[in-house]
Amino acid sequence: MSDHLNQTTPPHHAARQRRVELWKWPHLVALLATIPAFYLSLNAQITRWPMALYGICTLVVVLRLVHLLASNPRSWSHAREYSLDLWLMCGVLGSAVLPASTTSEASLAWRMVTAFFILLRLVKLMGGVFTQTGLVRLLVLAAGVLLLCGAGFYWLDPEVQSLEDGLWLAFITAATVGYGDVVPTTTASRIFSVFVVLLGCGMLSLVTASIAAMFVKSQEQQVERDILRELHRELKSLREEVAALREEHRRASGQ
Repeated sequence: MSDHLNQTTPPHHAARQRRVELWKWPHLVALLATIPAFYLSLNAQITRWPMALYGICTLVVVLRLVHLLASNPRSWSHAREYSLDLWLMCGVLGSAVLPASTTSEASLAWRMVTAFFILLRLVKLMGGVFTQTGLVRLLVLAAGVLLLCGAGFYWLDPEVQSLEDGLWLAFITAATVGYGDVVPTTTASRIFSVFVVLLGCGMLSLVTASIAAMFVKSQEQQVERDILRELHRELKSLREEVAALREEHRRASGQ
């Protein structure tokens, strides 16, 4: 099957796919580094680390885009395929050179828009991780995401006094319950809660879909077993009828 696909896939498409796979993990790590950079930029006492992380991400994004375009001259005629990468490059470059988010609302708005484009790219890069994952792995992944979100609230919000409170806030935020006993109080934690809600809705949908698929699969298996049981019953009946006909034919031939 793979040989057939290799024969039918044009060489330039296969080469492009190899280049994309080559940059997948460096690209993913660089984009993930912008998450702490975004929240560090909301801390007035930390100024160098956010810009350094954004600068590293900009370098990786630019090198990847240049490599993909330069390796295949035909790519320049289809530059619209890289529109998201171009927007992403401009976004992280601006995030690296703009003032701190605490001193400029325009800088904060720019970095939030950039975070949206980064989220789109991360969804595309990590899509295979979620689409072919069983229920147990999804539950473990959801628990890990919840733990990271709880630690994020504990780090970003001074009103969250313990990791337990952070986990509780992450859970009620992701579940969109909002009891009100613990709430985000800083700009950073409120922005963080937006992404927690998005992650919570996504993870809840995946877990629900996986559970539903398990029930559907079990029902399909039961239907298949019933059909096979009925087929065996009919085959047995046919064998008995054929044996009876052969016996009658043998008797008639003997007479």
